[in-house]
Amino acid sequence: MTAHNNDARARSPRSAAWRLLAAAVVLLAGGAFWLSRSQPRAAEIARPIPAPIVDAAPASGAQMQVAVLAGGCFWGVQGVFQHMKGVTSAVSGYAGGDKRSAHYNLVSTGMTGHAESVRVTFDPRQISYGRILQIFFSVAHDPTQLNRQGPNTGTQYRSAIFTQDAEQAKIADAYIAQLNKAGLFDAAIVTKVTPLEGFYAAENYHQNFLVQNPTYPYIVIHDLPKVENLRRVYPDVYRPDPVLVATAATSN
Repeated sequence: MTAHNNDARARSPRSAAWRLLAAAVVLLAGGAFWLSRSQPRAAEIARPIPAPIVDAAPASGAQMQVAVLAGGCFWGVQGVFQHMKGVTSAVSGYAGGDKRSAHYNLVSTGMTGHAESVRVTFDPRQISYGRILQIFFSVAHDPTQLNRQGPNTGTQYRSAIFTQDAEQAKIADAYIAQLNKAGLFDAAIVTKVTPLEGFYAAENYHQNFLVQNPTYPYIVIHDLPKVENLRRVYPDVYRPDPVLVATAATSN
């Protein structure tokens, strides 16, 4: 059979229809495989967990406090805390490395020491630091995954709490010990508690990403369920209207 005849058969309507059908089957199979790989494990499904036994004393002043948390891709973590009562700001950014390398293209290499993080500013008269950690461990991410979250792998997606002072470190360490002792997760918590040396806001296009891109496939599969779990599991702290970040506020 000549090359010309091969080309003619390839252009025939029947042949074209079969090629389209085959391509559709391949795409569907590949999509099903990708979805099965990217669906959360049982340990990633939110569940109610007890509040921390050790927590900060109720505040009487009006001064805001800050928690810096890393739990995988910052889009979902930011989105969860933007929907939490008592939170006045949730900014996506980087912590754990040097300011010079706090840029997405560098952090994505996993060689900067940074973790994708969220700086949560909250009113301690409305919500405590321990309550922030409760949502972090229960809804925002899976604290048993080492250097990964869902489909994302690398130290930049590690679970970490960057503490502001000794009191935050005490509360975080005690809570991890409390949860591990209770055996509430399928494996031990791997979250690292380290002092915060610097937080650097991420690029503007990362801010409010969940709110602005609700149909983005990654958001639909991995992050919108976290916000729904916050509403379902902790309705007392859920706010339907998220507190958004003004991009001007994200400058380092």
